[in-house]
Amino acid sequence: MTDSTIPTARLGADGPEVGVQGLGCMGMSFAYGPADAGESRATLERALELGVTLYDTADAYGAGENERFLSPFFKAHRDEVVIATKFALAVPPDDPTRRIIRNDPPYIRQAVEASLKRLDVDVIDLYYMHRRDVNVPIEETVGVMAELVREGKVKHLGLSEVTGTELRAAQGVHPIAAVQSEWSLFSRDIESGVVPTARDLGVTLVPYSPLGRGFLTGSFANADKDLTAGDFRRQQPRFTGENAAANVALLDPIRTVAEAHGASLGQVALAWVQQQARVHGLPVIPIPGTRKASRVEENVGAVTVELTAEELTLLEPIAQKVAGDRYADMTFTSAGRE
Repeated sequence: MTDSTIPTARLGADGPEVGVQGLGCMGMSFAYGPADAGESRATLERALELGVTLYDTADAYGAGENERFLSPFFKAHRDEVVIATKFALAVPPDDPTRRIIRNDPPYIRQAVEASLKRLDVDVIDLYYMHRRDVNVPIEETVGVMAELVREGKVKHLGLSEVTGTELRAAQGVHPIAAVQSEWSLFSRDIESGVVPTARDLGVTLVPYSPLGRGFLTGSFANADKDLTAGDFRRQQPRFTGENAAANVALLDPIRTVAEAHGASLGQVALAWVQQQARVHGLPVIPIPGTRKASRVEENVGAVTVELTAEELTLLEPIAQKVAGDRYADMTFTSAGRE
């Protein structure tokens, strides 16, 4: 594949222009089993060569280790990249294996300072609330985030896994540049409330796991059998047991479309997400994650795959047939509160 710069889209009304496909960096040091640091660094560099400029991490990914890992790359390319990180999943002092959701003002201020230090930057380009603590009014949480913007520690604000109602309330406090939620051929619950609200408010959608955590690429068929013990996908209902067996069959129409385009399964899945920008009338910037430069090249290639109306119709029923939820506990997702 020859080098090419992909098209761009804007984050929110006043945010930066970034490549229409970003890069999810979590798996480079967290959650998906053993990783090769050298290979991951090469992947970051290759992504930038191809026009990928939005890089997504979070303080919860390896208790800050993912931010530390990315810091040298960000420093080397500070003027070329847009750094997105998140707060809200805190580690209880008495149990480092757990995460609790915190949106309270003191914690937010503690979290942003820690992320700035680990990233070794003066300002975070896009700062997300990772998960919603329903015990803290979202107006209060976003109010503190807005203070960080005024103080020059953060440039733009984002929210993750919020409902349409929560997004509208947040926007009333401070402009929201992006909403990050799971959106793929397997996960479409955000289309009922979040997507139309984001469109009305001029907020960009940043889909995470647009490849169904790799399942839509055909890279594994059953998490228990195909993935290492440390891979968190073994804890997700739709990738194990009878659910996995049922869901593998749902790849058949994706395979049919892929063969027609001379594309991979993953490229068709990503092309579907990218085309939702036109379907729903708002900017959509998916952040597929990978550790391999070859996968970045493949993913970026999806930008040029145009699905026909007939192909979109063929793919339409898939999500309704998926067996199993995307998390064992859905209460902290927007779908759990809609």
